Amino acid sequence: MQIKCNVLDRQFQMYQAEYEAAALRVLRSGWYVLGNEVLAFENAFAAYTGRKYCVGLNSGLDALILSVRALGIGAGDEVIVQSNTYIATVLGITENGAVPVFVEPDEYYNIDAAKIEAAVTDRTKAVLVTHLYGQASNMAAVVETARKYHLELIEDCAQSHGACFDGQMTGTFGRAGCFSFYPTKNLGAFGDAGAVVTDDEAFADKLRMMRNYGSKVRYHNEIEGVNSRLDEMQAALLRVKLGHLSALNQERKELAQRYDAGIVNPQIVLPKLRTKAESIYHQYVIRCTKRDALQAYLAKQDIQTQIHYPIPPHLAACYAHLGCHKGDYPIAEQYADQVLSLPIYTGMTGEEQQYVIDRLNAF
Repeated sequence: MQIKCNVLDRQFQMYQAEYEAAALRVLRSGWYVLGNEVLAFENAFAAYTGRKYCVGLNSGLDALILSVRALGIGAGDEVIVQSNTYIATVLGITENGAVPVFVEPDEYYNIDAAKIEAAVTDRTKAVLVTHLYGQASNMAAVVETARKYHLELIEDCAQSHGACFDGQMTGTFGRAGCFSFYPTKNLGAFGDAGAVVTDDEAFADKLRMMRNYGSKVRYHNEIEGVNSRLDEMQAALLRVKLGHLSALNQERKELAQRYDAGIVNPQIVLPKLRTKAESIYHQYVIRCTKRDALQAYLAKQDIQTQIHYPIPPHLAACYAHLGCHKGDYPIAEQYADQVLSLPIYTGMTGEEQQYVIDRLNAF
């Protein structure tokens, strides 16, 4: 049996008629950029998250970059970020000339909120939290520290669409909730797409200008902007999927529960769920001290896995100029050497998942 790490077409097939109807509606409309479909999705997604405003963009990375920029954070400023996140989170900082200040993750793979305060300096302007793998971070503690030092709070929600902390949805704790709708995400488009949600009207207006060459009115460029517009097709398709997101997230939770119950190999560390935190299991991530051997073994069994992520940002070649060295953030480095993402996707059958579980237990 061949098991892929992710399968996208099964979810499409479940709602194929709705997707095709939405696509045809856009094609027949004659309007393909910043029209009614984008506005309808922005309104729907803002309502879903519980925020007042949503600004559709062309990617999750742009959501991060433009949020940092719209807050006036730039050269010489510092932004606190976890050391085991995906490179995009850090790029959101460095693309604006600001300096990332890394903090180690906790046992739930999210930022260790207890270590944020020690990283604050007189140059710190913001904390950028990533809800990694789909689990909400310890937001009560993060918010407390941010407020104590008057820091902006930005949330990277690229993997946490619909996940809550203590009943409050991720993306609603700080000034900006930044989302990616890359096709593999729980709320995935059929190409690149992203958005920022906020309750700050002026901040939302600035983002709208920034995404469209810095203009509210065509050819009247008030600020230096970029081209980062969510297109009509992706907006229409995302609105279809948003209507089914709760059910899709519930399916992933049930898949995760079966992994939790079925994997009994003592060499494998299962993911933990924090009290008051919810996970929508964008990834189901285990740890193993023999990770590379385990991955090779599973590959021989035709089970595809992935490593999220093999190189922590502070050791990435592109950030050599930051002066970090191996050993500076040992927890992030340990995770990078041990984590392995198992297959989990919409439409995964019980037979497929049991095959993965059996092979893991036999390792």
